[in-house]
Amino acid sequence: MKLKFLSAVVAVSVATNAFAEDAVSEQKTWEVTSELGAIITSGNTETTTLKGGIKIQHNLESWNNEYKIDGIYKEDEVENDNGSKEKQRTNEKYSISAQGNYKLNEKHAHLFIYGSHVSDYFGSYRSESVISAGYGLRLLNEKTMWLSAEIGPGYKHFTYPDDSTETDDSGKLLAGESDGEVIALGKLDYNWKISDNARFTQLVAIEYGDTNTKTRSETALLAKINGSLQMKVAYNITNNSDVADDKESTDTETSLTLVYSF
Repeated sequence: MKLKFLSAVVAVSVATNAFAEDAVSEQKTWEVTSELGAIITSGNTETTTLKGGIKIQHNLESWNNEYKIDGIYKEDEVENDNGSKEKQRTNEKYSISAQGNYKLNEKHAHLFIYGSHVSDYFGSYRSESVISAGYGLRLLNEKTMWLSAEIGPGYKHFTYPDDSTETDDSGKLLAGESDGEVIALGKLDYNWKISDNARFTQLVAIEYGDTNTKTRSETALLAKINGSLQMKVAYNITNNSDVADDKESTDTETSLTLVYSF
């Protein structure tokens, strides 16, 4: 797939611009945010890193819906066995998700239904699909900051990488095998408006299961460049409690991207 997915993200972002402007002017119910970053180095070290995403929020009378697409692709120059250098793909991951929040009579409370799919070429699992439902509540609601929490049951279906060395209880190699389990999900989402031009966000999400517990964290600082354009610095941590011996349990990612809202 290489750069095709991220190219499509950029194309959709541009194409959606006109649509979003019309929707906002007529209905004022759509909020669309596109994010794109690239790092390309040459010389003694050659690397290429691309990161992109789109988030669409649809606000209705009884529902708040959110749709997200994200992707990252990285190539590094590495030395092969014969001593020559060549570029190799070292990271490639794509995800898509959708969540519908039904507003309850209780202030700042909602019921949610959520679905996601992740395709990861270098992660602990080749792919993961999750569907869940539950209850959400805003725990803190101040003028410049808010904190929301969500919790509920779900089901996860996952596939091991073709080169996985992980085995089951009987010693059978799980490479390429698929499995599924009931999980419990929890999420905390914090947002602090530091000033008119700066915002801090912290997201922590946990998927607890018998096979594996996955914890995700994103810490981000956004600074406004103009009315629609922001610069975003983010630090992401993903931890899996149960991984193969040849895999690291924790992945980290530091990114610098431009965020355009319309």
